[in-house]
Amino acid sequence: MNETRFAVVGNPGGRRVEMFSDAAVAAGLPAPRVLAWHDVLTVGATFEPAETVRIDSPGEDEEVEWLLRGASDPTRVEGTGRWYARFTEAVRDIATAARTAGATLLNDPGELAVLFDKRLCHGVLDGAAVPVPPSPTSGPQAPPVRGWDDVRAALGTSGLRRAFVKPAHGSSASGVLAVETAGPGRVRATTSVERTEDGRLFNSLRVRRYDTEAEVAAIIDTLAPDGLHIERWLPKASQDKRVADLRIVVVAGRVTHAVVRTSRSPMANLHLGGVRGDLAAARAAAEASGVAWSEVLGTAERAAECFPRTLCVGVDLLPGPGWRRFAVGEVNAFGDLLPRLTGLPGSGAEGLDTYAVQVAAVLRTRKDAHRDAAL
Repeated sequence: MNETRFAVVGNPGGRRVEMFSDAAVAAGLPAPRVLAWHDVLTVGATFEPAETVRIDSPGEDEEVEWLLRGASDPTRVEGTGRWYARFTEAVRDIATAARTAGATLLNDPGELAVLFDKRLCHGVLDGAAVPVPPSPTSGPQAPPVRGWDDVRAALGTSGLRRAFVKPAHGSSASGVLAVETAGPGRVRATTSVERTEDGRLFNSLRVRRYDTEAEVAAIIDTLAPDGLHIERWLPKASQDKRVADLRIVVVAGRVTHAVVRTSRSPMANLHLGGVRGDLAAARAAAEASGVAWSEVLGTAERAAECFPRTLCVGVDLLPGPGWRRFAVGEVNAFGDLLPRLTGLPGSGAEGLDTYAVQVAAVLRTRKDAHRDAAL
């Protein structure tokens, strides 16, 4: 079992790489060999036979962001289309190098391409009968959104007076607008996008509102060339007078970790002012409304089942008012960065963080394979 050797494509010194490395060493394994994203993007990747390869997030590194997006300022919102094309190309090259060396991938390149396109991901989930917010843009046959005129038309024809407009390839709520319409010319958007006088868009840690159609249209017209996804803005459950959702981590097909995120804005991301809520209270509220907690977690597992060749995903689960209904907002390929969070009771991940449980899952798979080979 201890012959397992990990290689991680990531940013050396980054939180994700360090936490995964710590988990591997704590399990009695050698420290993973780290291949820097910068080097992979400029030179390529080379793996050793029998290595187990983890592709980690390329985020939180300015030079890597520049290589992927072509933007010198990492806070710029534009460039996600270029980022997606370059990232998926790099992932395919990594997969080819791994197969050539006889290494094993923990992330499937085809599934990563779907996970990083909200339109495709939404379509896959919907096709598998996983509950998702209604959308006029999901699936490979959906018409492209070319700008505000298309968004406005979609809002009118689909009955979506309140909708989220999201960059198709964005993450961490970057570029997301929560749009409300109330008749001709009456438009408001809540977003973390800051628009400068010269029309450039930047990520901000402050959520703000734009109250005119001209302002909202200008932002959406700037984002549209990178690809946009539209989905109904579903009303959410609340906790302590704040809207709430759930980030659920699924490893090897089973829910292992969960956290409630609460916010006073439509986006519950913790870096935008969201705070962790009370998971026990969320479970009690769901069960009081007649929804079994196993059914809630099962929804996240059904979403993960759509990506069977990816070891770990983070599922954003949207609870409806009263915690009676649940829908999947997004499935995140790199949704496991939840520091200091240990596994759910009864999950088999008690006392383990999200990285330790992934290492344990790989070791368990190796042990089962060795046992089956010996029979």
